Amino acid sequence: MKFSELDEASWPDLQPFLDTALLPVSGLTALDSPPEAAEKIGRTGDWLSPLEEAFRGRTVTLPASHYDGDPAAGAARLEGLCAAIKRQGYRYVIVVAGGGGWSEAALPSADLIVQPSEPDEQPEPERIRQAVTTLWKRPAVG
Repeated sequence: MKFSELDEASWPDLQPFLDTALLPVSGLTALDSPPEAAEKIGRTGDWLSPLEEAFRGRTVTLPASHYDGDPAAGAARLEGLCAAIKRQGYRYVIVVAGGGGWSEAALPSADLIVQPSEPDEQPEPERIRQAVTTLWKRPAVG
């Protein structure tokens, strides 16, 4: 579900079932032209769609983090977002990026990072779905 589909009245009843937050990361910079920005946001959507379609009853797609184009400089801010999302009660946070460059070491609060490993790599829906189901099957830590 998208965050905009939830309201104050239904959230308390749905929250126990929606334990996974999807955080889209578009990788925009202040230097992107409008067509470049549209391409980056669209590419992130390409990587997000398989998750939204496969796991509609268990995930919430949060508002995208757009201006984080430099993974090295934006990692601390994005890590802070992931940690805050978990404090809201989500068990899992999955970062979904249309561009690569994010590392698990830089984002320890993210349980999974879905992103291309090569610049022109296209998302493989089955591989992405399998990564999420593997995440959910891991034993709880702590």
